[in-house]
Amino acid sequence: MNGVEHSPPALDPKVSVWQHIKNALAGTEADYTSIPLKKAIFLLAVPMILELIMESTFAVVDIYFVSKLGASAVATVGLTETYLFLLYSIAMGLAMAVTAIIARRIGEKNRESASTSAIQSIILAIMASVPFSLAGIFFAKDLLALMGGDQWVIDHGYRYTQWMLGGNAVIMLLFIINAIFRGAGDAAIAMRVLWISNGINIILCPVLISGFGPVPALGIEGAAIATNIGRGIGVLTQLWFLFKGNKRIRVKLSEFYWDAKSMLGILRTSLGGIGQMIVAMTSWIFIMRILAEVGSEAVAGATIALRVMMFTMMPAWGLSNAATTLVGQNLGAGNPGRAESAVWTTGKYNMVYLLIVSVVYFIFNDSLMRIFTDDSRVIEIGAEWLRILSFSYFVYGWWMVSTAAFNGSGDTKTPTYINLVFFWLIQIPLSWYLAISLGWQESGVFWAVFFSETSVGLFTLWLFSKGKWKTVKV
Repeated sequence: MNGVEHSPPALDPKVSVWQHIKNALAGTEADYTSIPLKKAIFLLAVPMILELIMESTFAVVDIYFVSKLGASAVATVGLTETYLFLLYSIAMGLAMAVTAIIARRIGEKNRESASTSAIQSIILAIMASVPFSLAGIFFAKDLLALMGGDQWVIDHGYRYTQWMLGGNAVIMLLFIINAIFRGAGDAAIAMRVLWISNGINIILCPVLISGFGPVPALGIEGAAIATNIGRGIGVLTQLWFLFKGNKRIRVKLSEFYWDAKSMLGILRTSLGGIGQMIVAMTSWIFIMRILAEVGSEAVAGATIALRVMMFTMMPAWGLSNAATTLVGQNLGAGNPGRAESAVWTTGKYNMVYLLIVSVVYFIFNDSLMRIFTDDSRVIEIGAEWLRILSFSYFVYGWWMVSTAAFNGSGDTKTPTYINLVFFWLIQIPLSWYLAISLGWQESGVFWAVFFSETSVGLFTLWLFSKGKWKTVKV
């Protein structure tokens, strides 16, 4: 009915689950536009989930060691990340466009055009990183002061900000090149790259922060240096796979030139994605700024809670990324019904998973915070946010896959307009009103976030069900 496939075939019962996992981790040349839908979701989602789990594992390990340096050190990470959110918004916006375009070309069986788009996206990523590098290297102290950082943050934390913003090109390239792999359907390579990159981060982080043998203790600066080294090696690994070792998409050095037509196509598609992410990410800048008015403990508690939240959301993001690839490739193959089925199926999986996480948050919020800090006030603040999140966390699963459908189809503008209303026009003013005007402090921010993000999830799912995204051309 309405071109939607129902009850898609399950995984082949003749093949063991372990063999399916092995195939997913190794990467296959399966055609995701024709194999059973649940198998396609499984083969894409397993490496995507593991990729994101490793990324979030590093974030948790990083904040664990940084938290030993005190609340101001954690606040430095949180305030620096508000600027990195701007970078992430551009990187993720470009990545959305790149995944959609590469997936569409692969679905059309046009590998040459996919290769051209890949090269142009890499050039764009490098160009976009330059302004952030200059700002971070020369204006780190000013940026931290602007966000309301305390004196320790400004005097000692600025070197962390210099490294993180100054070396942002590796972050940008990791996003974009992995988006190329995911769009092509080779999620296993994207997973391996993140495992290598963040595995190195996890090893170096405690060594450079606390010192080991002849290596001096660099404090919070060491965390940033470890991140840059790990991600830099990750980018080198990506480039090797892209030029030498990929099954689905491979580029040549001779193709590394400026192609205005292809680049303009990526820019047009990415503008909506970039706008979408800028609206969402900059809302967090204002949220952190409001929390800074409450105090460093509020920023530290929110920062740790956010890391916990991001860690538990990774399987849901992995499933959503699988939906993005399946939507793009199946629309390219002229099968919108199968694209829609992929979204409904992954949405159900996401809802069940996040319901389980909600129970964990509700019961163990205090224990989760104690893993990272023994500061009673920071624990209290972070635990409160996790508890509030638990009341509607399952809605996030539907929001993720609905947004994935729009982005995978190339319609990145619709989520931008949605985010503009719910984040800028509702979340920020409501946070300020409840936290500052009514004096609810951090609790006001947390309840404002709860209201706005629950609302945006339900609205986005309703809009997805209308089906206009299936007619987008890229």
